[in-house]
Amino acid sequence: MQHHDRTLRIIGGNWRGRKITFPQKDAVRPTGDRVRETLFNWLMHDIHGARCLDLFAGSGALGIEALSRGAESVVLVEQNRLVAKSIEANLEKLGAADGSWDVETRDAYQWIKTQQQPFDIIFLDPPFDDDSLPTLLNDIDENHIARHYLYIETGVELTPDKLPAGWRIDRQKRAAAVHYALCSVNPE
Repeated sequence: MQHHDRTLRIIGGNWRGRKITFPQKDAVRPTGDRVRETLFNWLMHDIHGARCLDLFAGSGALGIEALSRGAESVVLVEQNRLVAKSIEANLEKLGAADGSWDVETRDAYQWIKTQQQPFDIIFLDPPFDDDSLPTLLNDIDENHIARHYLYIETGVELTPDKLPAGWRIDRQKRAAAVHYALCSVNPE
């Protein structure tokens, strides 16, 4: 990798302490250590054996962290070809099992419309300047691909009116300019 790549440390699980690298791109805004630690503490009883989706994967930090912590599989969707190749290289370097991951170099908005298989946990970190979050959430809901939890990072506080009917915000926090929330998709 080039000398101007950025690095990020995996917080927990089998690859705890290992570092991944990713290209220096404006659109790549990786989830910070503290936020990732909080998120995976929230999910600690649900991540093992989960089928996960990292939409707008960027550095791949959320999907890779999920695999490190025992997720059965993760699909990482990243439109930028260079960034997607970086995710693949990191997963290969970490020795991630074949079949446990798939990197899709596609537009996330188009990709989500073609999906039919559900995911237990979806990590959603779209560009902050994009106002299509409600449309994206409705596409996820209409395709029935979110089985249990949806994690969302946004530049503004998430409010229940932004969610499809029947979804609920379980937990929400803020770290600097990042608002992050864990939502139950089919609360019982």
